[in-house]
Amino acid sequence: MSAQPHHLRHVDVPAVPRDVTHRLGRLAVGALHAELACAPKPGLVTPFDSGSHADMDASTFLRSLFALRGYFVAIAQAGSDNAPFARLRDLGIAAEAAMLRATGGINTHRGAIFSLGLLTAQAARLRVAHGHRPSAEAVCDGVQMWRTALHAAPLDPRSNGQRVRAQHKVGGVREQAAAGYPLLREIALPSLRAALDSGATQDAALAQTLMQLVAQVDDLNLLHRGGAEGLAYAKAQARSFLDAGGVAQPGWRDQLSSIGTQFVARRLSPGGSADLLACAWFLHRQETV
Repeated sequence: MSAQPHHLRHVDVPAVPRDVTHRLGRLAVGALHAELACAPKPGLVTPFDSGSHADMDASTFLRSLFALRGYFVAIAQAGSDNAPFARLRDLGIAAEAAMLRATGGINTHRGAIFSLGLLTAQAARLRVAHGHRPSAEAVCDGVQMWRTALHAAPLDPRSNGQRVRAQHKVGGVREQAAAGYPLLREIALPSLRAALDSGATQDAALAQTLMQLVAQVDDLNLLHRGGAEGLAYAKAQARSFLDAGGVAQPGWRDQLSSIGTQFVARRLSPGGSADLLACAWFLHRQETV
């Protein structure tokens, strides 16, 4: 058989940047929506309850997501253009302002604007640079290219997160990003993949991954709301749920609802773990979409 004419041969070329940026922007917003929709989630906002949050509900989150749609497309574009970190930071600052306008001053997605924004930018950069979808681990590792700029970026010492970091001597999202997100690579992604491979539904896989994170992460939101005692309590509850079989046990939703009741009584909310959960779902989805 004669060789196929050159002009008919398939050539694997990098995706058009505009197509990449819009696709990844949609995936990022979709990941945040998937995290919101996952229920039950102890202490966290779902479409059915507000968890430990008296100042927000699902509609607050949806207003925030609507306001952030353009941000994730823009930061993906910046990533595909290999823009400097200063450009990414400016986009993040503008996105935070848009979020606060949409929610009436309520912080729904500050952590996600930072972490999911960086991961979206890096996913876009790698797609354009290599012409194919990168692995989740490659995206996490790639964020380390901004390590120096991350460490040099100013922090607000008045913020709850910075006060908690200083008081309890624990790292935050900046350290995670500079290290290539080890919590995503070593905890969230393996847990998510194992749950999905076992046949778990999306909701169950997300719930299992969330509890793995709560069991192992020094969540700044838990420390802020409950101190070291609250963090230890949340970790113990998550470990107990996982030791009993996690989402593989009968009545796992009832078990999580019961834990949620205890979290609400103690005002505990694992918001940092929820941000990582959304990031993990984005990373998983961008491998195939």
